[in-house]
Amino acid sequence: MPQFDPSWFISQVFWLVVTFTIMYLLMSRLVLPRIGEVLEERSERLAADIDRAEALKKETDAVVAQYEAELAKAREQAIKVLAEATRDISEMSSRRQQEFDAELARKTADAEARIDAAKAEAQAQVRDIAQAAAGDIVEKLIGSSPAGQTVTRNVDAVMKESG
Repeated sequence: MPQFDPSWFISQVFWLVVTFTIMYLLMSRLVLPRIGEVLEERSERLAADIDRAEALKKETDAVVAQYEAELAKAREQAIKVLAEATRDISEMSSRRQQEFDAELARKTADAEARIDAAKAEAQAQVRDIAQAAAGDIVEKLIGSSPAGQTVTRNVDAVMKESG
């Protein structure tokens, strides 16, 4: 093997130094600066993306806070509207109940008046019938017709006693 032969060591070391130097120069002048630029661009892009993400998160937080505030306001307004509707319904129900009570009281009073009138008329008719019947009975029993005032007075007295 020629690489292990000592006579070739000097030329091998020479070519090693030349190759290493050329590779070093190529790497340090061309390749490494490009890799550094790519890494720097990537770092800057990541920093910009992180900054943009933080700005969007702040904006999102602000929008969420505004949404929650609007939602709370809408809930309060809904509660107010519901309370007002409940109050209106309660007032309307109370008013209708009062109207119904008044109508019922009026109808009851009218019915009682009609009953009292019918009762008075019935009592008057009963009185007249009782006087006529008493007069006829007395006439059939004694054979003569009693005085009209006597029959009327006696019928009125009996009716007062019976209530």
